[in-house]
Amino acid sequence: MEEIITSINNLVWSNALIILCLGTGIYFSVITRFLQVRYLKEMIRLLFNNAASDTGVSSFQAFSMAIAGRVGTGNIAGVATAIAMGGPGAIFWMWMIAFLGSASAFIEATLGQIYKEVKDGQYRGGPAFYIEKGLGMKWYAVVFAVATIISMVFLLPGVQSNSIALGITNAFPVPPAVTGGVVTLLLALIIFGGVKRIGRVAEIIVPFMAGAYILMAVIIIAMHITEVPAVFGLIFRSAFNMEAGFSGVFGMAVAWGVKRGIYSNEAGQGTAPHAAAAAEASHPVKQGLVQAFSVYVDTLFVCTATALMILFTGQYNVVNPAGGFLVENMPNVPIGSEYTQNAVNTHFPDLGGGFVAIALLLFAFTTIMAYYYIAETNLSYLMKKGTSKWALWGLRAAILVATFFGSVKTAESAWALGDIGVGLMAWLNIIAILLLQKPAMRALRDYQAQRKAGVDPVFDAQKVGIKNAEEWEPQPELQKV
Repeated sequence: MEEIITSINNLVWSNALIILCLGTGIYFSVITRFLQVRYLKEMIRLLFNNAASDTGVSSFQAFSMAIAGRVGTGNIAGVATAIAMGGPGAIFWMWMIAFLGSASAFIEATLGQIYKEVKDGQYRGGPAFYIEKGLGMKWYAVVFAVATIISMVFLLPGVQSNSIALGITNAFPVPPAVTGGVVTLLLALIIFGGVKRIGRVAEIIVPFMAGAYILMAVIIIAMHITEVPAVFGLIFRSAFNMEAGFSGVFGMAVAWGVKRGIYSNEAGQGTAPHAAAAAEASHPVKQGLVQAFSVYVDTLFVCTATALMILFTGQYNVVNPAGGFLVENMPNVPIGSEYTQNAVNTHFPDLGGGFVAIALLLFAFTTIMAYYYIAETNLSYLMKKGTSKWALWGLRAAILVATFFGSVKTAESAWALGDIGVGLMAWLNIIAILLLQKPAMRALRDYQAQRKAGVDPVFDAQKVGIKNAEEWEPQPELQKV
């Protein structure tokens, strides 16, 4: 079975997908005139711009939900894996896919807002919705929705719960099954409360968890401040095959940097548009910009914090593709969150392991919450007349079982299944947003024109020539009887 999973993973994550992800990011960066740089100040301003409504969450809640999905085990164990398999240079390629992917994230989130609809009493949207409404390809939309439900319920939760269990076991004498049971119970209490509760929990946990983790990283960086130029030099030299010790893993640095970068920030994967569509906004571009900024928070802040802690302290190994290790600073230490735990333990022996385990718990737990919301949204899409209570209960039960099962299975199989889920969604969504770039660009030009005129942008789909965007069309006045 593991051989079959590995073969499927290698097929999905061929060089073609890596080229597609990088090429799409470059293309959208160029046609938006590097919006991810020009509108950075605007992104931050818009974070707190819109309040929640009866049908939609606030911009910050949508941002927090997206960050909950983006910031997960990939930011701790995933970064360690990238370094182990591709050397320090993999971190540069994680930065690159984040910078370029920010433009892709803007496009997909804007599309999620444009083609959202009110269903089950709340805003629903995402790739399945914009594929059907924007491209008129219902079969493609159904394929995406089914693939997403499979990924979010069966393939991806196990990576998060497995990392939680391993992190807790490494720091405290708690069996993985016990950790899995507690996590599953807490998840049940939240997901049975619906999207509003998920948004509220994410709004509270996300700023705290990211802030505390980055603060720890800043403290360790300050302790190594004189080594900062040397570490950044190592990252850049390794990224471009100019570091003799890592010349044998140059191709792996690119591949694993992109692979773990997308797994971490999810730009182009098609997950964030679900959270973006749930937001109350006066213009789709507002939420597109907010979601573009969330990619920065995930990779440029949180992933970089992890990478620097590991590289400063030398708590990593680098695998030689030909066999053995190019660097083996920690014999017999498995690839994953233990790299980060050992890095923090170097300076805080009584705190490090537990701190990283708790950070991993919060990061991964909020990600599973986001997975459930995404799965529920796609189930809602498939059930046109309203989501069946039985189907909803079945979905909840399935993700709870997958979460518990993931906590007790091997890390290798968990990560392989997770990579397959990410890759399948990325293939389907990136092709869709490339085909749907015109509506997103029309919305961007409309937003820019209104901002230039000095007004707070308000969107009218008919005015810019976008069809099937019912939530953005002028509502007919009621006839007097």
